[in-house]
Order: sequence, then structure tokens, then C-alpha cells
Amino acid sequence: MMLCFNKKPRVFIDGDHEKQHAAKTSVVAAFFLVTMKVIVGMMTGSLGILAEAAHSALDMVAAVVTWFAVRESAKPADREHRYGHGKVENLSALFETVLLLITCGWIGHEAIKRILSGKVDVEVTFWSFAVMGISIVVDISRSRMLHHAAKKYNSQALEADALHFSTDIWSSAVVILGLLCVSLSGFIPNGNWLHYADAVAALVVGLIVIQISWKLGVRTVAALLDAAPEGVEQKVIAAAEKVPGVFNCHHVRVRSSGPQVFVDLHVLVDGSMPLHEAHNLTEIIEKAVEAVCPDADVTVHPEPK
Repeated sequence: MMLCFNKKPRVFIDGDHEKQHAAKTSVVAAFFLVTMKVIVGMMTGSLGILAEAAHSALDMVAAVVTWFAVRESAKPADREHRYGHGKVENLSALFETVLLLITCGWIGHEAIKRILSGKVDVEVTFWSFAVMGISIVVDISRSRMLHHAAKKYNSQALEADALHFSTDIWSSAVVILGLLCVSLSGFIPNGNWLHYADAVAALVVGLIVIQISWKLGVRTVAALLDAAPEGVEQKVIAAAEKVPGVFNCHHVRVRSSGPQVFVDLHVLVDGSMPLHEAHNLTEIIEKAVEAVCPDADVTVHPEPK
């Protein structure tokens, strides 16, 4: 005979509101950045700025998807979704990865075409540097807020959004460097080659995005395939076996669904133990597992020794 005791998942109403607020403000910030970069990029002809505008435009789409994802993932479990709606966040992160890769393709194509054609006409103005400087300030603010919310509520969707904005910080800095090189080309003898710095900067932006996309994509696919978080199984076994009355912990299964982690484990206990004592023991085991895996939905299967 095997008993099964399951702890009801916790509901974080205030946390859901905070996550949705973080996602919503990211949409507003991304829209503001796209508008600025498109206007200045068209005025100056800077491919670096236009590449950043395209990057921010896809970030805006990703932010909208993230906003939708955190709203959907907050819904409680129902008849069709016994484990809740947390996977919506993982799907959102996968969608953002695809958008980032599309951005890389466009940036690389345009930059290489401009370099090979030799037609480089970039007008560097005060607004060229101003828009990128403002972009960095906004990106720093948004990435910090999103990262804080993602870490606090274990949200992969918000973490992906934070990666988007943090990537923009470095790519914006690269574009500024490219614009500086173009400005210096007129003061350096035989410095015409510096005109290509803007296009080269755009390529560097693309490489940065590829790196982030790869890391994000690997983690997202792993979550969608129910890969166990690294090292969690060993921590769960160690925590459970420290509980007095537990002789062995085995058959541990760990899976994540968005911000929620589900832990399923079997323990060997005294077979003569009364039912109410077995139930109390599982409560203690759950608390021990939560100490190493906070806010997990834990299911304990006691087996007689």
C-alpha cells in the first residue's frame, strides 16, 4: 500500500500584480525607445541606430508577449491544465528567442551589404549620441527592475525580458563607439575606412544578440522538455533523508512550469506507523524540501520499509 500526500500550490496575488506591472512598464519603455531610434536613425542614416531600432522593436513585441504570458501564467490550475498555466512563460521565452534570431539575420544582412557596396553615408549629429545615451539609461533602469522581479518570483518570461534590455545596454554602447569612429574619420589622415565603423558596430550588435539568443533558447527548450533543474534532485534527496523517520529517499522527479516548480519524491518509512503520523511526517518532509527549493509544489509518497 502506498499513500500520497500533496501540498496545495501557493497563490501569490500581490506577486502576480508586481510581475504584470514590470511587464507593462517594459512595453511602454520599449515603445519609447523604438520611436526615438527610428526618427534619429532615419534623420542621420545610421545603420547602427536603425539596427538598434529594429532590435528595440522586436523587444517591444517580446515585452507585449511577456505581459500576456505573466497574466496567463497567473491563472490557477483547471481541468485542462492540472499543473497550472506556467508553461505559457516558457513559450513566451521561446518566442522571444526566435525574434532575437530574426533581428540578427536582418542586422547582419544590411551591415554586410553596406560594407560590400562601399556606399556609406552616415550623418553624425548631437541627436545620434543623445538617443543612444537615453537608450542606455532607460535600458539600465528596466533591466534592473525586470531582473529583480524575475529573481523574486522565479519568472523565466521576465528574466528573458531583462536579458533583452541588458543586451541593449551593450549593443547601444557599441553603436556609440561606431558613431565616434565615423566622427573622427574627418580628422585622421586616410581615415575614410572609419566610415565603415557604423556597419561594423551593427555586426557586433548582431553577434551580441546571437550569444544571448543561444543561451536563452537552450534554457527555454530545456524547460519545455521538463528537464530537471541542475542540482535540485541531489538537494531534495539530502534534505528529505535528514528528516528523522525517513530511511531512504528515491525516485525523485523535478519539473518546472514557468515560475512554479513541482517536486515528486518517494520515501521509505516505518510500515507500522499510524496514518496520522505518516501524514505529519510528510508535512515535515515538505518543509525540509522547501528549505532547498522555495515555494515548490511537493508531493510525497511514503512507502513501508
